[in-house]
Formats: sequence, structure tokens, C-alpha cells
Amino acid sequence: MAREARQDAAPVAPIGPATLAQFLLVGAIGLVASMFLKGALAVVAAGAVAALMPRRIAHAPWVRVALAVITGLTVHFVLRMWPGADAAADAVVPEGPVRESHTLLSWLIGLPTVGALAVLFLPRQAPRVLKGFTLAIMLGTLALSIPLLSVKMGRDFHFNQDVVWLESLGIHYHVALDGISLWLVLLTTFIVPIAAFVSFGSIDTRIKDWCFSLLLLEGAMIGAFVAMDLFLFYVFWEVMLVPMYVMIGVWGGTNRIKSAIKFFLYTMFGSVLMLAAILYLSYTYSRVNGGNPSFDYFELQRVALRRGTQVWLYGAFALSFFIKVPMFPLHTWLPDAHTEAPTAGSIILAAVMLKMGTYGYLRFCIGLFPEAANEYGASLAGVAVVGGILYGALVAWKQEDMKRLVAYSSVAHLGYVMLGLFSATSSGIEGSVLQMVNHGISTGLLFLLVGVIYDRRHTRLIEDFGGIAKVMPLFATLFIIATMASVGVPGTNGFVGEFMIITGTFVSSRLGHVSGIQSVGAAIGVILAALYMLSMVQRVFFGPITKDENKHLKDMNGRELVAAAPLVLMIFVIGLFPRIFLDPMHDAVARVISDYDARVQMHPANALEPAKGYYQGPVKLLPRRPEAPKVVTMAAAAPEAPKTETN
Repeated sequence: MAREARQDAAPVAPIGPATLAQFLLVGAIGLVASMFLKGALAVVAAGAVAALMPRRIAHAPWVRVALAVITGLTVHFVLRMWPGADAAADAVVPEGPVRESHTLLSWLIGLPTVGALAVLFLPRQAPRVLKGFTLAIMLGTLALSIPLLSVKMGRDFHFNQDVVWLESLGIHYHVALDGISLWLVLLTTFIVPIAAFVSFGSIDTRIKDWCFSLLLLEGAMIGAFVAMDLFLFYVFWEVMLVPMYVMIGVWGGTNRIKSAIKFFLYTMFGSVLMLAAILYLSYTYSRVNGGNPSFDYFELQRVALRRGTQVWLYGAFALSFFIKVPMFPLHTWLPDAHTEAPTAGSIILAAVMLKMGTYGYLRFCIGLFPEAANEYGASLAGVAVVGGILYGALVAWKQEDMKRLVAYSSVAHLGYVMLGLFSATSSGIEGSVLQMVNHGISTGLLFLLVGVIYDRRHTRLIEDFGGIAKVMPLFATLFIIATMASVGVPGTNGFVGEFMIITGTFVSSRLGHVSGIQSVGAAIGVILAALYMLSMVQRVFFGPITKDENKHLKDMNGRELVAAAPLVLMIFVIGLFPRIFLDPMHDAVARVISDYDARVQMHPANALEPAKGYYQGPVKLLPRRPEAPKVVTMAAAAPEAPKTETN
């Protein structure tokens, strides 16, 4: 009788007249669109599949529309960015070179920054207006970043804008982009609106302050990725510290004040050392350039330093970046910050802010101090393997708090990124840059999903769950996908980056005779990652439901599903089509390695006397790199003065 009642209450009607009409309408739209837009049929078909998602998953019509748009845009991105797509389009309609906007990067920095200031003038009593305005600014910034993909990235820097700021001090507003920073800027504009959107369902106090912090943080992070003046980079580096400190301290957990102060002090300690190194490097430049200081990255690259000076400057920069990554033993602030931060704060911290350390080491430590980076690379690679990959994985394995487990997994995953940078091989560095993006997507999704279950149960202890896949099947499915990406299963994004890093480490001549051992250690880390992640999945989602509180948990709502969908799609896009992301960075990575090799080989090191690997004479200026943009001076910037290049 009960079975008959259930059958009467839920009749099976897989395809009714309304569903059939929707299929026919979507098919007609796709057929017409394909006549005018290449690949439109695939885009519309992908959107149609998402739009026809069952109601038990997508409860509201707006959710199905949002999923259709997200899926369609993802397919369009793949078709547009597929290698050879531009050549095929030009064969049909020949076009000239794409004109670069010299103010586009300033718009990307300025829009969220000005938006943050505009939030201060909106009424605090209108939370829906504040949320809508903030999300609109973030989506506008994302739309503005799309033209970055229209330029073919080579060895040069693009979208260059150099404006004299403080001429007497040699400080410029200089921003530019290459194939390395391209994906980090796009990762920022992609992740921040997702984090903001999901946070609007759980943050219900001091909305005005929250929106201001999010927008200011986004502008500062973009600025740090594109700043080519070291003083400007330091300004953005410090500005982004403030809103994250506020986000942890105001909206965090019970120990939020302690965690926020710890986060601030660790980062500020490294920042002060980096500032001292920047000032000394600029002073050294002025001594050999007629008393004219400069903070320009390309000018400071020309300074040839003796071993003692270069090692100290390298150490100051590297320590600041190692704290931000973080690398062992400077990692202790990270689990506390992640555990106490609100969900959106954890997403942004893991997905973007930690990449400031890895990007900074690649751009500034390797770019400015290649001899020191070469001397200490092998030793630091050992620290990355033992203290990052293996130690981080073992500590994560023993965690009972889900969020803390994911936080320690970040220590392990970013150990792979640093290992690839220390290897100084093309495969290793390209894999590291790709793994920065991979970690931002997969770990960002994990923090998002941990926030979903915390909003329902107000606990993150693994022992408080068990068997919840029975009541939350959609949540369990997405969590397992994120787990597979974090572990590095083939077909997901994590596999490609880790594979390239391990192979790049194995063939690296910079790491000496221990490269094979370090690559084996990195491979063992993959096994340990599967151990602690799959163990958590087994304990949380499978088995019997032993606690009454878990028997009636609600599955993911529309807001949470829409926020997670882009991250899930990108896991498979990167995993299945990695060339889309690797090709634009290839020439930029080749430039970094060639510059690195040229400096190291200029004065070959001796095994007994490593100091011979450094410049031995008085401080001098080397020739300017051919890929460096032209130098802008106040005279050159004046309309009536001829434009000159200073060599």
C-alpha cells in the first residue's frame, strides 16, 4: 500500500509536452544562431542541457537560467580559446593585429577600487542595494578582463601603461601584463564575484563594511599582479592586507581576533624586510645611474650585484614571499586564518592571496636575483618537498576539522608550486603557474562546500557527520568532484599541473643529483593526498547516519549551486583542455628561463667556490632586456618633447 501511494504521489513522466516544446525551441534557436555565429550550436546545446536540469536540483527558474548562461559561456570560452581558433577565423576574415588598450589594466584596478569608495556613500539600511551594486561592479570587472584574452601573449609584456608619479624619487605608475600574470588576473576577477555571491547568503551583519572590504581587496590584488614598479607593487601588497585582516577579525569565528592579528603580524614582518630591500636596491641603482633612482622592475633587473649584497636582498624578498605562500616553517598562521575566516574570506585567501607569494618569487626573486635563486634553489626544493608536500599532507591526515584539513592541504599543494619554481625548467615553471590556477579553483570549491555544510550544522568536525550523501546527494557529488581535483585524478585540473611539476623536477639540472629523490617525494605526496582526502569523504558522506541532526539536512540551494557551478566546470575544462592555459604562458616562461640562464652562465659557479657564480666587480648596469617596455620620463611624457628610450 505504501509503495502504491508513493507511485501515485510521484508519477513518472520523463518527457512531457512542455519539456518537448522546450527542446524544440532550444533546437530552433541553436540552428538559427549557428548560421551567424561559429560554434553557436554547441553553446546553445550546452546551455539547453543546463536549462533543462530537473527541478529537484535547480529549484527556481532563475537557477536554471543562470546555469544555462554559465555553461554556455564556458563552452564558448573553450571554442574561442582552442589553439588554432584565431588562425581559422583569420583565414575566413583576415584581420590586422589587435590593438592593445594602454588603460585597460588601470580600469581593472580602478573599477573595484572606485566601487569600494562608492559603497561608502550608499545607505547602510539598504543591504539589497549594497549587495547588488557590489556584485554588479565585480561582474563588470570580470567582463572588462575578457579583452585580455584577445591579445596573443608572447615574450613581451602587453597592455603597458607607464606614467610618471614621483619623478624626483623615480616612482612610476607602471602596470603591464604577460602570459604568466594573465591567468592570475583572470583568476582574481573570476573567483571574487563567486565568493561574494555565496557570502551574501550567510553574511547578514555590517553588509556595507563587507562590500567595501571585498571590492577594495579585489582592486589591490589585481594591482599587485600587474605592477611593474616595485614601490607600486609594495603599495598594493600592503593595501590588500587591510581588508583581509578586517574580514577575519570582524566576521570570523570565536578566535577571530587572535587569528587576524597573527595573520597581520606574520605578513607585516615579511613586508618590512621586503620594503628595506626595495629601498636599498633603488639606492644602489641611483649610485651607478648618476644619482637618478628608479623602482622600475626592468631597470632594477639591470643591476649587477656581488654575492653578499645579492644574497641579503634575495633573502629579504624570499622571506616575505615564503610567509605569504606559506612555506614551512612559516606556515602556522594559515590554518588559524582559514579556520576562523568566513567562507568568502577563506575562498579568496586560498584562491588568490596565497598566489601572491608564489607569483612574487617567480617575478621578483628569480627575475632580480637569479644567481642567488640558483644557489639556494636545490636546498629550498628539499624544504618544499619535506616541509611542504609531505609534512602538510601528514598533518592534514590527522585533522578532525574539515576546514583545517583543507587548509593544511593548501600547504601541501603550494609545496608543489614552489618545487616547480625551484626546478627552473620549462615544464616545472609552466606546471607551477597552471597549478596556481588549479589550486585556486579546486581549493576554493572545497572551502565553498565546507561553508555550505557549516551553515546547516554549525560544526566542521568530521566525527559529527556520516552518511549525509543519502540526504544531500548533490552536495556529495560536488564535494567528491572537488576531492578528485585536489587529489589529481586524470581528467581533472589537478593532474596536469602536478604531473608537469614532477616531470620538470625529475629532469632539472639545477637541483643536482637529488632531483630524482625530490620528484619521488613529490609523487608520494600525491598518494598521501588521496589518503587524507578520501578518508574524509568516506567518513563524512558514506556509511549509516548515526546522528539525528543529519537526517533532515537540506541539499544545496540555488545560490550555492550557481556559485559552485563555474568552479566545477573549470575543473574539467583545465583537466581536459590544458593547452588553452599553457600556450599563452609558454613564451613568457621561456623568457624567464632564458634571462635566468644568461645571468647564471655569465659567471659559472665553481663547486668549491660558489661565489664565482656571481658578478665580482663593482656594481654596474647590465644592458636593458629586449622585451622590456620603453622607459617613460617626465620629458618624454610631455606632448611637446620627443619620446626617447633610456638605456
